[in-house]
Amino acid sequence: MLRSETLRRWLPALGAAIPLTIFPIAVLSLPLAAAQEMRLSAAQTTSWILALYGLSGLLGLVLTILYRQPLLLTGNIFVLIFIASLGDRLSYPELVGASIVAGAGVVVLGALGLTGRLAAWIPAPIVLGLLAGAVLPFVSDIFTLLGDAPALVGGTVLAYFLSRRVLGSRLPAILPALITGLAIAALGGEFGQVPARLALPLPTIINPVFSVHAIATATPVLIILITLQSNLPSVVYLRNHDYQPPEHVIDNVSGVGTLLGSLLGPTAVSLSLPATALVAGPDAGEHQLRHRAVYLASGPVLLIALLAGIAADLPAIVPLPLLLTLAGLAVVDLLASALRQITQGPLLLGPLFAFAIALSEISLLGFGPFFWALLVGMAVSLLLERDGLRKLRSPESG
Repeated sequence: MLRSETLRRWLPALGAAIPLTIFPIAVLSLPLAAAQEMRLSAAQTTSWILALYGLSGLLGLVLTILYRQPLLLTGNIFVLIFIASLGDRLSYPELVGASIVAGAGVVVLGALGLTGRLAAWIPAPIVLGLLAGAVLPFVSDIFTLLGDAPALVGGTVLAYFLSRRVLGSRLPAILPALITGLAIAALGGEFGQVPARLALPLPTIINPVFSVHAIATATPVLIILITLQSNLPSVVYLRNHDYQPPEHVIDNVSGVGTLLGSLLGPTAVSLSLPATALVAGPDAGEHQLRHRAVYLASGPVLLIALLAGIAADLPAIVPLPLLLTLAGLAVVDLLASALRQITQGPLLLGPLFAFAIALSEISLLGFGPFFWALLVGMAVSLLLERDGLRKLRSPESG
């Protein structure tokens, strides 16, 4: 009877942890595809996966144990997508340098209490417009790949659509798409040769390059995504559900974790609002026991980190069109969410210009499209959408 009662109290946490277990495995295609396009070595890819999965999983587990609150830190999918989109514009060492500076920036902002002012200086809708522009090519590339590998890509996409139609939100649609794609690749004999010796997950320190171009292009966006897109709304959500999250500790851990983790590969350690909603919401069980969902979700993430050496060899085995297709499908919901939030206002023109410029190939004064998307988007809103900015900055809007 006691065992039955114990199991009953753990079941809600298990239910909340299942999607948090599946999604990190499915979106592993994102860094793997980006690593292959940036021509990273197996050692560099291994270190990057260790940083993305191992460091954030371990830090979140430690915070949850110390505070007995559901504080699930992640490698920040928004940042991962943004970094992957910069792969053909910045070198890998430059991305590492920009990420390290972003980590230091998060620590400084938290120490000075400037996160709220950052929200006023650089409105979130502008960043969402930039992010949507960065994400869209991942989705549109699916249909470019469809012409090159119709059976593989078409079958994978069809499985994704059918899963969303039949299963809805009960199972992330990316998982059936992954299984279907692997099955089609196996039937078509499209797998590469399995390496004779699988690499151990030994970290390799990346020598960062701190270029003004890279820091101006990437660092402000990374800081905003960590603080305003992730930590701040997650803390608000936790407070609304009667938790007392240690906000300054979270910012410091995010900043220092990002700074140190980026020595292994560009990363961002932060809370995640969708993940926080799963582990801290009522579906995760009794209020005082919801932190257990973090324990259950952290295990598979840390396992991915331990198997990082094996994962790094996957691009040599799994066809690139499949990895890129899965990467595109993995960001569909993020693209839809960003576009939905933009169209809801109160800013529209600034985010729209940020979106359009992020899609362009502009290179002016040594800076690329993401820098100009942020700058021009803010300028347009300041010039043409002052009422919207006032509404966004008013206390009632938060």
